[in-house]
Amino acid sequence: MVLDALIKIKNELDPTLTFRRSCREGICGSCAMNIDGVNTLACLCRIDRNQAKPSKIYPLPHMYIVKDLVPDLTNFYQQYKSVEPWLHNDNPPEREFIQSQADRRKLDGLYECILCACCSTSCPSYWWNQDEYLGPAALLATYRWLADSRDAAGAERKEKLQNDMSLYRCHTIFNCSRTCPKGLNPADAIARIKLQLATE
Repeated sequence: MVLDALIKIKNELDPTLTFRRSCREGICGSCAMNIDGVNTLACLCRIDRNQAKPSKIYPLPHMYIVKDLVPDLTNFYQQYKSVEPWLHNDNPPEREFIQSQADRRKLDGLYECILCACCSTSCPSYWWNQDEYLGPAALLATYRWLADSRDAAGAERKEKLQNDMSLYRCHTIFNCSRTCPKGLNPADAIARIKLQLATE
């Protein structure tokens, strides 16, 4: 894997090489970078066996760079936090929230996001409007809570999106869905939010 090669380079050739990594299993999202023109996780990306073709490794695009392959994800995390990605319910039950199997299945493909930022940094709309457009990862999280039968803040969540920039900068290019290392579909989640807002 590319991450193994980077670790070997750091250990044996250049100890100053800087990159993020943690789990080495595609679970944490730390090692996201652009490899041969595609945003992906270095721990899941195989090294091309064609030695005549060098691999090109860059940090995630259109982000400020801390050093080498480490992007500054401060704005990305702030946008994620701004959608309040947690359960809102002022009347919790005494024990636990009961949820039907059908309602639980609605969350499949929504809660598995590992916040690697591959999707948002592959989105041209996000590149040019990072200050206002929330981007695929934050909007996927928004829809995750809109689809959750236990959450009571749907109206407030939708109200925050009623402007020209937060949601509607998405032009359905699908880069986000193509690049997601977990196989999630942020573009579909964004389309479903737009549909909900249009049909209310």
